[in-house]
Amino acid sequence: MEQNKSLEVFEKAPVRKAVLQNALPAMAAMMMVLIYNLADTFFIAQTHDALQVAAVSLATPVFLLFMAVGTIFGIGGVSVISRAMGEGRKEYAKKVCSFCMWCCVVIGIIMSVLFLTFMDQIIALVGASADTWEYAKTYLVIVSLSGPFVLISNCYSNVIRAEGQSGKAMMGQLIGNLANVILDPIMILVFKWDIAGAAIATVIGNVIGAVYYIYYFLRGGSSLSISLKDFSAKDKIAYNVLMIGIPAALGSLLMSVSNIIMNAQMTKYGDMAVAGVGVAMKVTMMTGMVCIGLGQGVQPLLGYCVGAKKWDRYKNALNFSLLFAFVLSTVLTIICYIFTNQIVSAFLTNSAAFEYGVTFSRILLSTSFLFGVFYVISNAIQACGAATEAFIVNISRQGIIYIPALFLLGTLFQETGLIWAQPVADVLSLALAIILYVRKLKVLIKNDTVLEEKA
Repeated sequence: MEQNKSLEVFEKAPVRKAVLQNALPAMAAMMMVLIYNLADTFFIAQTHDALQVAAVSLATPVFLLFMAVGTIFGIGGVSVISRAMGEGRKEYAKKVCSFCMWCCVVIGIIMSVLFLTFMDQIIALVGASADTWEYAKTYLVIVSLSGPFVLISNCYSNVIRAEGQSGKAMMGQLIGNLANVILDPIMILVFKWDIAGAAIATVIGNVIGAVYYIYYFLRGGSSLSISLKDFSAKDKIAYNVLMIGIPAALGSLLMSVSNIIMNAQMTKYGDMAVAGVGVAMKVTMMTGMVCIGLGQGVQPLLGYCVGAKKWDRYKNALNFSLLFAFVLSTVLTIICYIFTNQIVSAFLTNSAAFEYGVTFSRILLSTSFLFGVFYVISNAIQACGAATEAFIVNISRQGIIYIPALFLLGTLFQETGLIWAQPVADVLSLALAIILYVRKLKVLIKNDTVLEEKA
C-alpha cells in the first residue's frame, strides 16, 4: 500500500507537490552530507593546526573516489529503475536493484585492498609535503577500510528514490552523517585523536548509513530487492545501469581527479594555500550540495514520466524545478558571499591561510548561482536515458573543460588563475548541457509521436 501511494505521487499528484515531495528530502539529505563534509574540517580546525586542515584537503578528493563509484550504481540504478517502474516492469526493477548491491560489495572490497596496497604512491600523487604526509596517510588508511559501506550508502541513497521513497533515502543519509558529526568532536577533541579521530568518525557514519539501507530491504517494505537470488547482469541490466551511471559518476570521479591536480598545483604556493583552497571549496559546497540534492530528487519523477510517456507532466515538472533551482542557488550564493569572512574564519585561524580562503571563496562564488540550473538539467538528461549526452556533460565541468583551464590559467595567473578555472568551466559546461538536452528532448518526443501515429 505504501509503495502504491509513493508511485501515485509520480503519476497523479500536482506537479509542484510531486517535485517538492521528492526534492526536499533529497535536499535535506544533501544538507546532512554537507554538514558531514564540513564537520571533519571544522573540528580539525579546532586543534589550531593548519597542517592538519591542509592534510584533510589533500585526502578528501581521494576518499571521494569511493563515493563516486557508489554513484555509478546509484544514479545508473535510479534512472533504469524509475523508467522500468513507469513501464510497469517491476521484476526487471528488482533485478537491477540487486545488481547494484552486489556490485557495490565486490567493487568496494577491491578498491579498499588497492588503496591500502598503494597508499604511499597515492599520498605522493596528491602532492603531500613532508609536513602533511603522515596526517594525510593516517586519514586515508583508516577511511579506506570502509570501502563497501561507502559504496552501498551512496548507491542506495539514490536507488530507493526510484520507488518514491525519498523520505527513507533521506533518513539513511541523515543517521549516518549525524553519527559522524556527533562523533567528530568526541574523537578529535575529547579523545585527542586529531585527524585519526576524524577518519574513524567517517568510517562509523558510513557503516551506519549502509546498515540502515540494508535493513530497509531486509524488513520487506520495498518492492525492490537486494537478494542474491535476484542478481542478474543479463537483459542489458549491466549495460543500462553503467551507460547512465558511468557518465553520471564521471562528474564525481573527475571532481576528485581535478581536485587532486588542483592541490598538487597549489602546493607550489605552500601548505597554507592548500588549506585555503580546501576551505574555499567547502564554502561553495554549501550551494552545490543543496542543488545536487534538488537535481537528484527530481530525477526519479522525470524518469517515471519518460517511461510512462507523460510529456506534458514532464515539461511542467522540469520548468518548475528549473525556476526553483535558480532562485535557491542565487539566494544561497548571496548568503555565502555576505558571510564569507565569518565562514572561513570558522575553519582557519592562520592569517595567511585565512587570506587565501577568503580570496579563493569569492572567486568560486562568482558562478555558484548557476549550480541549480546545471544540476537539474544534467539530471534531466540522465532521466531521459541519454547516455551519450550524459557522458559529455559529466566529463565537461570537471574534466575536458576544467582541467585544461586549470593548467592554462594557473600558468598565466598563478594561484588565483587555478581558482578561476572553475567559474570558467561552470559557464561553458552549463551552455553545453542546455544545448545537448534540448536536442535530445526533441528527438525523444518526435520518436514517441511517430510511434503513436503508427499505432
